[in-house]
Amino acid sequence: MRLRSLGVALATTAALSALPLAHTTASAAETPLSQGKTVTASSQENSGTPAAYAVDGNTGTRWSSAATDDQWLEVDLGATTSVSQVVLNWEAAYGKDYKVQISNDNSTWTDLKSVTGGDGGLDTLAVSGQGRYVRMLGVHRATPYGYSLWEFQVFGSASSAQPGCGTANSAQGKPASASSTENAGTPASAAFDGSTSTRWSSRSADPQWIQVDLGSVQDLCEVDLNWEAAYGKDFQIQASSDGQSWTTLKSVTGASGGTASYDVSGSGRYVRVYGTARGTGYGYSLWEVAVHTGTTGVPPVQGGGDLGPNVIVVDPSTPNLQQKFDDVFAQQESNQFGTGRYQFLLKPGTYNGINAQIGFYTSISGLGPNPDDTQINGDVTVDAGWFNGNATQNFWRSAENLAITPSNGTDRWAVAQAAPFRRIHVKGGLNLAPNGYGWASGGYIADSRIDGTVGPYSQQQWYTRDSSVGGWTNGVWNMTFTGVQGAPATNFDSGPYTTLDTTPVSREKPFLYLDGSAYKVFVPAKRTNARGVSWPANAGTSLPLDQFYVVKPGATSATINQALAQGLNLLFPPGVYHLDRTIDVTRANTVVLGLGLATLVPDNGVDAMHVADVDGVKLAGFLIDAGPVNSDTLLRIGTPGSSADHSTNPTTLQDVFVRIGGAGPGLATNSVVVNSNNVVIDHTWLWRADHGSGVGWNTNRADYGLRVNGNDVLATGLFVEHFNKYDVYWSGERGRTIFFQNEKAYDAPNAAAITHDGIVGYAAYKVADTVTTHEAWGLGSYCNYTADPSIVQAHGFQVPVKPGIKLHDLQVISLGGMGQYAHVVNDTGAPTSGTSTVPSKVVQFP
Repeated sequence: MRLRSLGVALATTAALSALPLAHTTASAAETPLSQGKTVTASSQENSGTPAAYAVDGNTGTRWSSAATDDQWLEVDLGATTSVSQVVLNWEAAYGKDYKVQISNDNSTWTDLKSVTGGDGGLDTLAVSGQGRYVRMLGVHRATPYGYSLWEFQVFGSASSAQPGCGTANSAQGKPASASSTENAGTPASAAFDGSTSTRWSSRSADPQWIQVDLGSVQDLCEVDLNWEAAYGKDFQIQASSDGQSWTTLKSVTGASGGTASYDVSGSGRYVRVYGTARGTGYGYSLWEVAVHTGTTGVPPVQGGGDLGPNVIVVDPSTPNLQQKFDDVFAQQESNQFGTGRYQFLLKPGTYNGINAQIGFYTSISGLGPNPDDTQINGDVTVDAGWFNGNATQNFWRSAENLAITPSNGTDRWAVAQAAPFRRIHVKGGLNLAPNGYGWASGGYIADSRIDGTVGPYSQQQWYTRDSSVGGWTNGVWNMTFTGVQGAPATNFDSGPYTTLDTTPVSREKPFLYLDGSAYKVFVPAKRTNARGVSWPANAGTSLPLDQFYVVKPGATSATINQALAQGLNLLFPPGVYHLDRTIDVTRANTVVLGLGLATLVPDNGVDAMHVADVDGVKLAGFLIDAGPVNSDTLLRIGTPGSSADHSTNPTTLQDVFVRIGGAGPGLATNSVVVNSNNVVIDHTWLWRADHGSGVGWNTNRADYGLRVNGNDVLATGLFVEHFNKYDVYWSGERGRTIFFQNEKAYDAPNAAAITHDGIVGYAAYKVADTVTTHEAWGLGSYCNYTADPSIVQAHGFQVPVKPGIKLHDLQVISLGGMGQYAHVVNDTGAPTSGTSTVPSKVVQFP
């Protein structure tokens, strides 16, 4: 949207369910209940007009939607609220017909007001209703643009009657803990035993705390404290969904002990009293703590549960096991753009005579804590018979956390992009080429031990991280290694190898395993300057499955977001999940894990997922497939302007893939935008489709693959292809990339379509002119301009020439003469050589 606020004159009235609509301003002294609260929208026009700008209290920022009707903006007030007034401050692109609605559960909505014939400007609506969620639901726009609000303000008061607050003590008899105890006779449990003759008391120091585990996330409405003579003068009542991140429900100062009841509003599994100042010279001492929970409202989302029909759990005694593998492979071998998704989970044990052929959207994983717990005497195979021996389209599959003793001494894993091989022990050799040594375009190995030799043969490029190999025979263009024992030495000037002794920062991907009969997710710890595999030491944390919402088929985005708000992590079983609103990950350390290439599809132009600027979120093992209505950003990590330091606990993105087109028309301006600092991108393939259905220069338009605005971001294993403009645009400081593979868009219609700023072609990898420090190793960009082979792209890489900018081992290649590169980086490097498909290299720049 390119409109400025036009200061449209306001008409005296607008039809408002047959009532006059007054244009008055809410009291300046009153802060809206909506200000700064969590807000979501059906869409946003671009990254500069997010939903959050409508509730930031700043009339110089705005939210704007996609240019269609039936758009909405919704604010979560955080608790049931009596709403008395809603103020909409429209930008020039306003809603002519719209509704203001309220909901208790974010699912069933009640109209507070219907506006027809609105004239923009400032709409101040007197309303009456109770609920937690308030939204503007647009029906018809007044202009060809979307809906745009400078501010969306909700006024009222939190409900004080606490309707539906239960009388039972939900904390009684539940597990309790404390920062300290005075002696063995005053344990934490004594404050939750229902007896006023037993008590908890702490040692004589500030601060101190006592907490109780209610067993599940619940709506909290009242906390009763019965103090002994040693009371808390200043304290907070807090809640948490995970026992780690706490929200203050009530702050109390100047208390005088005795018995007191406090109305609260919020949710959590854990409740604690956190004392900051004692009322006496002794510690804190409580006879009893009672917690009351709501009996009305939204039922909590339950964690754990069944993994679904497409998770196939087997053990060595499973009847017809080979047939199970064969049946899935027969369905998935050539099913490149189908909807089938499958995950094989192998219980610990020894499997003899198995050949698990792995097709599209199929994953195989061991369920032991270590790879050697699950032994396959046989093979886990990827080949390319379905494509006449050409492995360049063997995408979207994976193997993880098992040991293979190949039947003939060498296992075959002939893959292309998006086919990770993680945490595998190969007791023999590994062949990365298809039978017959046809073309291949992979790939990625991490945290694996290959006792024998790895033979890439026809593989054009490969990245291996934090592993051990018995040898490496050859390679075509770009073989990059970091932290790999047994890796070949760097020889990029005359060969394909770039080798770094260690990986600067890494954290292995979370994985599902069995602890006895219980499923858990292991979250490995961060490593610095790693070399070799992380197992069997296995530093990290185990999370029980009941701390995950196992997403069910047909689950709504509202339910998924409710689970996240409760503090649950997400586990997506194999399947395709349509999203009618953005998944909002707002809690530090949240894990979002997919099985069997679980696929998220944003509908109606919403973004698929937003991650807040918080520590330690782990995103792993899923595919985002763009929908037919343009999304601004399919995955956004951190809000614009994020500035927090996450170096001790970075967010990680692992085996998260993005596809625009191929399975049908798909549109997205940006695939992935990283605003947070210190993010680690460990293996991703961001792909604007060059084949399949819904493919064309504008049919599956996507301008940018990866945009990095955060500082100190590291990418290890970065595959980005075919975007209409820059495949990678990096504007954060101190960024690092280890291994980059790229192809420019095949379907650029002519040189004019990709000419900008006097330059023919958008660089595959662009570092912004403002950046002063950036470093990258092992970079390749290839052109295959099939629509116009006469295009001569200026360069593959474009960076500012500054002392802190360093590129190592980079190359450009013309694939069979279908277009050419004039240079490698900026104006440096020889042009590509006609039809001979020979790399033009620069070993060091500048």
